[in-house]
Amino acid sequence: MNIKVGFGFDVHQLKEGHPFVLGGVQVAHHAGAFGHSDADVLTHAICDALLGAANLEDIGYHFPNTDERWRGVSSLVLLEHCAGLLDEQGWAVGNIDAMLCLEAPKIKPYIPRMKQHIASAAGITEQDVSIKATTNETMGFIGRQEGVVAYAVCLIARK
Repeated sequence: MNIKVGFGFDVHQLKEGHPFVLGGVQVAHHAGAFGHSDADVLTHAICDALLGAANLEDIGYHFPNTDERWRGVSSLVLLEHCAGLLDEQGWAVGNIDAMLCLEAPKIKPYIPRMKQHIASAAGITEQDVSIKATTNETMGFIGRQEGVVAYAVCLIARK
């Protein structure tokens, strides 16, 4: 096939006093995502979508949480690496469409910078990156602000 589609999902627990990084941007909030790297749930979902589209395993395979090299690393570094893997296999990223699900904070003011960072790391234009957000209408762990979820879909094409 000359084009393929990938889907990514990620979830992280929110903890008081942790930095909250989304799409490579530090978001002002009293709690942040907790994880081995910078816990950037948005970028992680995008990485999984890209890797899945190219049938290259998943983010945990390439960047295991047992490997100290990845502790605290910017997830944009992970995304650059994933884009490089696709390039090596003869694939180009077409576009990325992502959705965040969280109760707070409002992220609309941060989206332009998130798009810049993600586009740069993935080697595409900002016009090829869509980022949206929704709430969980106060239901479940997202509604209680205990966690954050991201979904991503991407298109890749043969070079």
